[in-house]
Amino acid sequence: MSASIQQLEARLARELGRVVVGADAAIRALVIALVAGGHVLVQGVPGLGKTLLAKTLARALGGEFKRIQGTSDLMPSDIIGTHVFDESQRDFVFRPGPLFADVVLVDEINRVGPKTQSALLEAMEERQVSVERTAFPLPADFLVLATQNPREFEGTYPLPESQLDRFMLRIDVDYPRREAETEILTRYGGMLATRATLDGVQVLERSLLGQAREEAEHIHAADGLLAYVLDIAAASREHSRLSLGLSTRGALALLKAARITAGLRGGDFVTPDDVKEAAIWVMAHRLVLTPEAALEGSSDVDVVRSLLAETPVPR
Repeated sequence: MSASIQQLEARLARELGRVVVGADAAIRALVIALVAGGHVLVQGVPGLGKTLLAKTLARALGGEFKRIQGTSDLMPSDIIGTHVFDESQRDFVFRPGPLFADVVLVDEINRVGPKTQSALLEAMEERQVSVERTAFPLPADFLVLATQNPREFEGTYPLPESQLDRFMLRIDVDYPRREAETEILTRYGGMLATRATLDGVQVLERSLLGQAREEAEHIHAADGLLAYVLDIAAASREHSRLSLGLSTRGALALLKAARITAGLRGGDFVTPDDVKEAAIWVMAHRLVLTPEAALEGSSDVDVVRSLLAETPVPR
């Protein structure tokens, strides 16, 4: 049994639920990312609480939160940091940028130019940044939450495949249901409601996340299950509507997410249903549609569902 993983989800849902309304699926995806140590891309139109979700998560984890607003003139040194002359030391010293935090929100990441986007690659993969031939480590639980609006293209730069592949999950945030939206209006109708609610968020025990990771490591994945993940990856690489399929990094992320999903249901082994539950979060943003498929109105989520339906399930 995976009590710590389930306990982590329950406590995180309780604390995030004090602030964020109607985000159960997003919270589950965040738990998967936290346990796996992966980064998250949150996609949705403005005004749906993506920033509030990131702030509340940082408060619940007890870590330092920094926000980077994506603009076309943002430079790599603006997020990494730079050397400045310190008069007291009579020498140049490194002043770290906002990337040096436990939870970093990169708001509207697709408004950032390619040069600055590429500055995130080393940080996201190796949890360090290099400045003038010196490597500076980032916090051990460094987490990037990036947001983008998929329906606005003017003044934006599509994320390159190499960077998309470094996001373990993509969460698609849609408009809340009417009941949830009514509760949002009730909660946040007052001017001071947001600050008061954030102050009530309690910090989770630091040991709980470590225990959850230890339990996830011992959840069994049979050889047939590994073959199933590889079959899905191979099918994506040969799919007629895709010009780029799932990478090996993506297959690893899918297996890790499936392990944690199994733990969230209390299982001690991974099933094909666990893979299917995590597949859209892990796979959709990594797939590149062919121009013909895009013109026909196909979406990356549609293709993932098609792959899951067409790939034989091991018995």
